[in-house]
Amino acid sequence: MNQYEVAVLYHPDLEIDLEKASSRVEKIFTDNGGKIVNTDNWGKRKLAYTIKKNDHAVYVFYTVELPGENVKKVESTLNITDEVIRFLITRPDLKAIAKAEAAKAEKAKKAAERGESADSDKEDEE
Repeated sequence: MNQYEVAVLYHPDLEIDLEKASSRVEKIFTDNGGKIVNTDNWGKRKLAYTIKKNDHAVYVFYTVELPGENVKKVESTLNITDEVIRFLITRPDLKAIAKAEAAKAEKAKKAAERGESADSDKEDEE
């Protein structure tokens, strides 16, 4: 199973009742052998340009584990889903993410060391 990030733009009128539409999209993933790892709802945002006569959309990002051969099936199903005005399926670069996390941890460690050394300097002055 490969991990994919799926960005789905829902019709802006669905902001109030997003549960039904999101459960339909989640069912598309699970019916094709996928497993939803994470869901991130960004809410209603303005689009950079008009899509299907809409200036706003509800942005929801999914992290999905899905067999590679079923991605085409998911794409074709999302294309004909009325609630979805646009979507994008990408594979994240897991090595780059791990490298960024390691660099972030290293930076935090160095900042903590500088903070401790600055506190010890103040104690020496007193």
